[in-house]
Amino acid sequence: MLDKVIYGNTVEDWAISLLIIVSAIVLNKLVAILFKNVIRKITAKSKAVFDDIIVDALEKPLLLGIMLFALWMAIDRLQINPDYLKNINKSFTILIGLNITWLFASFASKLIEEEAEEEKVKKKKGKFYIDSKLFPMIRRAILIIVWMIGLITTLHMVGIELQAIIGALGIGGVAVAFAAQDTLKNIFAGLTILTSSSFRLGEVIKVDATEGTVVDIGIRTTSIRTYDKRLVLIPNYKLTDSVITNISSEPGRRIVMELGLTYDTAPEKMQEALKLLREIPEKIKEVKSKDLIASFTDYKDSSLNITFIYFINKTADIFETRSKVNSEILESFNNAGLNFAFPTSTVYIEK
Repeated sequence: MLDKVIYGNTVEDWAISLLIIVSAIVLNKLVAILFKNVIRKITAKSKAVFDDIIVDALEKPLLLGIMLFALWMAIDRLQINPDYLKNINKSFTILIGLNITWLFASFASKLIEEEAEEEKVKKKKGKFYIDSKLFPMIRRAILIIVWMIGLITTLHMVGIELQAIIGALGIGGVAVAFAAQDTLKNIFAGLTILTSSSFRLGEVIKVDATEGTVVDIGIRTTSIRTYDKRLVLIPNYKLTDSVITNISSEPGRRIVMELGLTYDTAPEKMQEALKLLREIPEKIKEVKSKDLIASFTDYKDSSLNITFIYFINKTADIFETRSKVNSEILESFNNAGLNFAFPTSTVYIEK
């Protein structure tokens, strides 16, 4: 019975090939258990991080490699049409090459992720400090390079000329460059934003008429959450060409007010008004006493104008604080008998 031929191979040959595949599955289970119960526990006790990175990067590619190698052995020993066998061998060469590339890419990715975590907990920016927000973009760039090298090397192994690949990439690169100029501009602009430190995630910025919190800095666009909770996506190249106000970098939010009193305000009442304004930081803790200005500045058509400039603490709620200040001014001025001016005109009639 074992000598019976099925599709050009004996039952014994088919059974041995099947046994190789089953053995590989069992071996995979044993290796997975070994990693989980032995190797990972050993590396967890070690203070070094490098061994954990190696284990994380190696496990899945190793398991896939065992299965690919077993399948290749099981098929290669059978009697198959030489043309089919040649194509099968090429396919397995490509798969093994890509699996090895996956191993290197996984190792590079884990290494960058670990480095990013270390940078986040650094208290001081040393000579070789890299902002942790740069790492996702660095990771993508390195993975693209690793996969391109792996793919080119793998294709060269199966007989595809390297010169032809490079030539095709060169022609394709020119075509892509012309077809995606805006995308490339946005990518380079994104790198410029991340390296220039003009603003960071979580900071409040103003770009033209848009003001809000930066929630994401991507490869193509930067996302800003405005005060009305709308998400605005701005192409990165427009940000590099625009005037950006980093509101979060201010020591405090500067507020300028123009207050108009009626023309019947006595000089001593004007001085009282200025005194009331200068006392506001004592009543509202969110307002800074430093750099506060209250000055009688202008004679307008219908009012005596006071310019009031104050700063709100960086951590305070801007709108709530402004409301407190305005309410305090209204209450204190009314109690002092100070009248706010509004546009008026006086008509004199000759007899």
